[in-house]
Formats: sequence, structure tokens, C-alpha cells
Amino acid sequence: MKTISCKIQSLSSLTPHVFKVLLKPSEKIDFVAGQYLNFVMTEKDKRPFSIASSPNSELIELQIGAFVADSYPMQVIDRIKESVENNSDVTVEMALGNAQLRTESERPLLLLAGGTGFSYIKSMFEFLAEQKSQRPVHVYWGLREESACYELAETAATIAKLPNATFVPVVEHATDSWQGRTGLVHQAAMNDIASFEGYDIYLAGRFEMVGAIRGDFVEHGASLEHMYADAFAFI
Repeated sequence: MKTISCKIQSLSSLTPHVFKVLLKPSEKIDFVAGQYLNFVMTEKDKRPFSIASSPNSELIELQIGAFVADSYPMQVIDRIKESVENNSDVTVEMALGNAQLRTESERPLLLLAGGTGFSYIKSMFEFLAEQKSQRPVHVYWGLREESACYELAETAATIAKLPNATFVPVVEHATDSWQGRTGLVHQAAMNDIASFEGYDIYLAGRFEMVGAIRGDFVEHGASLEHMYADAFAFI
């Protein structure tokens, strides 16, 4: 882990509640797709966020969901806005986490995320596309409603660069205008794939969601040894 200063390259809104932050580090920091960083508020206040960009990118991307004013993530967004206004640096610690992509594996992949957990798997499929990976890759993204979707076309275009990949966004509470899959994202994956035996599985989302999925996926043939999530350290 290394402490590094970053310039704010850009801050934009992906939805009314999700922000995209691009950081330009003062030096190149090596990490593995699927790791996270700590955004340093103070020496005793360090807040983790998944790195959404590929390790090959010059910029570090974060996708921060801030749904309540003065919330834990909104305070980070406010700090970033202050840094933009003052043209000052922010500080991060990276790279952290043990649920990173196992690049030496050739097993088929299931990358599944809920909400802004998407940033965790985005780093992986971008890296795999850059590597021209031949592995089968199934990407599932679960969202509560259509308004929470963002960058669907960009995501589909990146995943389309992989010769053996699929992308399935799933909306839990969809309106009649939604043309895609509906319901619970992990159930959609289980309906599509007869058994998870032989798969490397990467999960991100709310702790309670990841915990429930773990049990259901084991019953569907998944091996705990080949299922990865940072949440597993806490549940």
C-alpha cells in the first residue's frame, strides 16, 4: 500500500445520486483489477472505494453513490468539490483488497454487481478487454430501477470487444418502458447458467446482498474457493 497525491481531473454526475471522479495520480501506481483504494479525509478517517478503471489507465476512476446529503460518501464528494475550487490535491492509499482478479486463471468468469458495486467489476472487464482475453465472461449488473442505470451503451461496447462475453443489466422494479431483464440479478444469472461449477465468481454490492448470493450460488454449484468479494471479510 502506498500513499499518493492526486489531482482531480474531473467530477461529473452519472445519475442524480452517483458521481464519477477521475483522479490523476502524481505517479503511476500498480494495482490489480478488482482492488480498492482509501480516500484519505484525515489520518484517522480513510474511506474505501473500488477502483473502476483498468490498471492500464493513466487516470483512476471512482464511482461514488451519495444518496443522502451529509452522508459518508457525500462528504467525500464535498471534499473533492473543495479541491476542484481550490486547485488542491487529494490523498489516497492504494492498492488494497484481496478479491482482485485472478489473472493466472483460465476458468470462465461470472462478474456480478449490484448498484455502484459495478465499479468493482468494471475494472475487471475493461482489463480483460484490453488483454483480448479468450475466457468466457458473463457480466451481470443489478439495479433497483431504470433511473439508476448509467453508461449502458459504453459498457456494452467494451464487453463486446471480448469474443466470449455477455452483458446483462437487470432492473428489479422495472416500468413497462424497460426492455431488458427484470427481477433479482443473481436469479437471472442462475437462470442463464445451468451450473456455476468451474467458474471464477466475483461479487460486489451491499453486504446482505452478497451474503445471500453466496449461499444461493453454492447451491447452484459454485465453489467457495473460487468465489471472491471484499464483503466476505465482514460477513
